[in-house]
Amino acid sequence: MAKSRILIVEDEVIVSKYIESCLTNLGYEITGVYTTGEEAVANAEENNPNLILMDIRLSGKMNGTEAAVKITDLMDVPIVFLTAYTDEKTIEMAKDSDPYGYLVKPFYEKELQTTIEMALHKHSKVKQLKKERDLYYSVIENKNTADSIYIRTNSRLKRVKYEEICYVEALRDYITINTLTENYTVRINMKEIQKFLPERDFVRIHKSFIVRMDKIFSIKYTSLIVEPSMKDIPVGNFYRKDLYSRLNML
Repeated sequence: MAKSRILIVEDEVIVSKYIESCLTNLGYEITGVYTTGEEAVANAEENNPNLILMDIRLSGKMNGTEAAVKITDLMDVPIVFLTAYTDEKTIEMAKDSDPYGYLVKPFYEKELQTTIEMALHKHSKVKQLKKERDLYYSVIENKNTADSIYIRTNSRLKRVKYEEICYVEALRDYITINTLTENYTVRINMKEIQKFLPERDFVRIHKSFIVRMDKIFSIKYTSLIVEPSMKDIPVGNFYRKDLYSRLNML
């Protein structure tokens, strides 16, 4: 197995030397060591690391979180923050740049290894999910099918006609597309799936639900029933006006 390549950004010499020693003992390859955010940004792409260890409070005009944002704009690399501070302001500063890990100094070699390996594993999973989503989008965008959508299921893409979809439900980071015969779970959010559903046929009735108009069986003020499952789905206050405006009511 190839060694993971680690870039170090740390302005405390003693800490930097300790990290280098730990990484060498653990079998990682060190691609570079920098003391400022500016140096890290200027050299990150050339180093091509698998992961960056970044001190939050660095000497120079650019702190670690600012450097992290600029680097992730240039390349897809996981960043683990190092800090001796655990105050709320520092933690919030770190969260803003969405790091893959957070180590509080002083730390031991095993803690460093565990944090690095977890960050690399998480990044690998995220890359795979992005790859699958990109494939999903590219298939939809390149298929001239006005009556259907392609859904990845069991390592293949299945064509599902819009007229078969009864409703869509949000489940955290996923959605479930409920059809007349099957249900499909896809890692995409409600805002994104709305782009693919014909506006004339579908209406969002709740932050967690989109329904097909011709599958609505009956409506109460706070909910509605969809066919053929006869599922009772809530109608959110924010979406009620739009729903009612699209109904032919007597």
